[in-house]
Amino acid sequence: MSEAVQREAMEYDVVVVGAGPSGLAAAIRLKQINPDLTVAVLEKGAEVGAHILSGAVIDPKALTELIPDWKAQGAPLETAVTEDKFLLLGPQGSLSLPMWAMPPFMNNHGNYIASLGNVCRWLAQQAEALGVEIYPGMAASAPVFEGDVLVGVVAGEFGLGKDGEPGPNYEPGMELRGKYVMIGEGVRGSLSKVLRKKYELAKDCDVEKYGIGIKELWQVPDEVFKPGLVQHTTGWPLDNATGGGSFLYHFGDNYVSIGFVTHLNYKNPWLSPFDEFQRFKHHPDVAPHLAGGKRIAYGARAISEGGLQSIPKLSFPGGVLLGDSAGFVNVPRIKGSHAAMKSGIMAAEAAAAAIAEGRAGDELAGYGEAFDASWLKKELHVVRNAKPILSKYGTAIGGALGMFEMWTTHLLGGFSFFGTLKHGKSDAESTGLAKDYKKIEYPKPDGVLSFDKLSSVFLSSTNHDEAQPAHLRLRDPSVPISVNLPKYGEPARLYCPAGVYEVLTDDDGSNPKFQINFQNCVHCKTCDIKDPSQNIDWTTPQGGDGPNYPNM
Repeated sequence: MSEAVQREAMEYDVVVVGAGPSGLAAAIRLKQINPDLTVAVLEKGAEVGAHILSGAVIDPKALTELIPDWKAQGAPLETAVTEDKFLLLGPQGSLSLPMWAMPPFMNNHGNYIASLGNVCRWLAQQAEALGVEIYPGMAASAPVFEGDVLVGVVAGEFGLGKDGEPGPNYEPGMELRGKYVMIGEGVRGSLSKVLRKKYELAKDCDVEKYGIGIKELWQVPDEVFKPGLVQHTTGWPLDNATGGGSFLYHFGDNYVSIGFVTHLNYKNPWLSPFDEFQRFKHHPDVAPHLAGGKRIAYGARAISEGGLQSIPKLSFPGGVLLGDSAGFVNVPRIKGSHAAMKSGIMAAEAAAAAIAEGRAGDELAGYGEAFDASWLKKELHVVRNAKPILSKYGTAIGGALGMFEMWTTHLLGGFSFFGTLKHGKSDAESTGLAKDYKKIEYPKPDGVLSFDKLSSVFLSSTNHDEAQPAHLRLRDPSVPISVNLPKYGEPARLYCPAGVYEVLTDDDGSNPKFQINFQNCVHCKTCDIKDPSQNIDWTTPQGGDGPNYPNM
C-alpha cells in the first residue's frame, strides 16, 4: 500500500492466532489457570471449524488432561474404534498386515473417530464459557513488532482492491496486541514463515517435510456401514519410490471418511496427488466401502511430516509456535490433534506463569523446557526415523525396516541403532526433471467413485472475493513459463488439488500463459511447499474466505 495505515489497537494478556486444537487448548488452559486473564482467539475461517480438515482418529490423551470430564460435557468424539486394519495394496489385491506385528502405539483401540472440525467447534464453546473472546472471519494478515519483540497481529483488514490499494469499502482492521502472542495457524502459515525467518527458529533443526492429504466425506447405506472400522493402506496406486497411503474410517451418521496422503518429496513431476486418490477409490478393497453412497464433502491440506528433527525453536521474544505451526505430528500414527492440544496446554502454562511474575514480551523458555520433559517429545522421539527410512529405502524395504526400527526403539526406551537420521532435501528440491519421467495417463472419472477437481472444489464450499488481491503471489511472474514449464512441465497444474493453476495456450499450443484461479484455493499450502523454484508464496486472504468445511 502507498501509505502507512493507522489502526486502533485492542490489548489482551494473550492473543492466539488460529482456532484449531492447539490454539483453543491454549485459550482454555489459560482461563483455567487464571480466569482474570484476557484472551483473544483469531480465526480466519468464516466460523470455527470452517478450515479444519483431518481424518480423524483422535487419541484423547491431551483432551483428558485439558478437560477430564469431556465425555460428560458432550465432546463430539462420536465413535470408538472397534476394528483396526492395515493393508498393503497391489493393483488388484492386498496383503493384510496383522496389528499384533506392529508396535503397541500403532493400535487405535481406545481412540475415537470424529470430525476434528466439530471437535474444534465444541472446544470453542468451552473456551467462550470460560470468557475467551473468539473472533471468526478475522484473518491475521501481518505481525506487529516493537523492536525485536512480537507484540501483536493485524487482523480484520477488508476491502483492498486487486492492485493492493484500499477500495471504496476499505476497513483497515485492528491491531490485537498481547503480552504474548501464540501462533497456531496450521501448516506452513504465512505468519509462521515470517517468524521462522526473522528469529532464525529453524537454524538448528532439519528441513521441513510435508505431505498432502486429500479427503472426502461420504454417507453410505446401512448395509455398507461398519461403525468403528479403521482401515489404513500403503502401496498402490503409488509406486515403490513414492511415499504415501490412505485412511478410511466409518463413524457417526453413516459417514465414511476416506482420504489419501502423498508425501511431497515425490520425484516425478507428472504425478497428480488428486488423481492418485481418485483411482485409489476403485481398488477392490476400497470401493465396497462406498457402494451406494453419496460424496458430500471434499477438502485438502498439507500435513507436517518432518517429525522431531524438523521442530524449530518454539519460542521467541513475545511469542510461541503451536501445533502444526511447529510440526507436532506423529507421522506413523497419522495423528497430530493430540500433539497440537498438548502443545497448547504447555504454552499456556508457561505464559500464565510468566504473566503471574509480571513478565511480558520476553521469551517463554518454559514452553520448550516443558516440551523436552513431556510425553509428547518421548512419543515423537520413538518414531523419529520412520519418515527418513521410508524416504531412503522406498515403501517395501523402508516400510519393513521402519517397522523394525520403531519396535526396537520402543523396546529400548528411545535408543535407535540408526541414531537420528536426517531428511536430506526439501520437498521442492526433491522434484525431478520432466524429461527424466514418463507422463502419467490417469483414467477419466466415472462420476460414481471418481470425480474431477472442479466438482470436488464445489463440495468444499470455497469462496473468495474476486475483487481482492490474489493471496497466491509469485515472486517472479516469469518463472512458471520460463523455468518451471520447460524444466518440470509446470507441476503446479498437477500437485494443486483444486485446479488453481493452469497453463493456457493458443489453439496450436503456442504462446503459453500461466493463470492463477485463486478463487478455487482450499488453503492446502501445497504450492508454497512443492513449487520446485520456490516462487509461490501462500498468504492469507481476507477473513472468512476460503473453504467452509462441514463435519470434516
